[in-house]
Amino acid sequence: MEARLDNQRGYDHGTFVPLMLIYPAADIPVVQLSLLSSLDPAAHIAIGKALAPLREQGVLIVGSGMSFHNMRAFFSSDPAIRGRSETFDHWLNETLSSEALAATEREQRLTHWADAPQGRFCHPREEHLLPLLVCFGAASHSGKPARQNFSGLLFNTAISGYVWR
Repeated sequence: MEARLDNQRGYDHGTFVPLMLIYPAADIPVVQLSLLSSLDPAAHIAIGKALAPLREQGVLIVGSGMSFHNMRAFFSSDPAIRGRSETFDHWLNETLSSEALAATEREQRLTHWADAPQGRFCHPREEHLLPLLVCFGAASHSGKPARQNFSGLLFNTAISGYVWR
């Protein structure tokens, strides 16, 4: 994979906000990756797979974003939005956490996330979901499912967080 360093660009809020909370002393080295302009889910999973050896060396790979990111829906008073977000959140949790799914099936489902129930509603654009796919790729060599480490409501929409060990 082709990569290049751009030391003129500052950290995105998806990098500095979580790391500011986790490491307030800012005493760890950080490398931020940009999303590919193609926004191709399979390519982002492949990036994660390329990063997998770093994980085995103790490097923390963080994919920030949201399991729901439809800004219009966040601030809507439509009561149906919560159910729509819960539908996708359930699909995502099953895809990432179910012991019943093979790793290859998880990858296929994530590659075609936009076809998931309420997938495109919850993510009109995929920028806030693709970091999760990179993390999935980085952990996929183990074949183990993720563990949901957060589930809650934000502005009356379901959101979740995941971790691979």
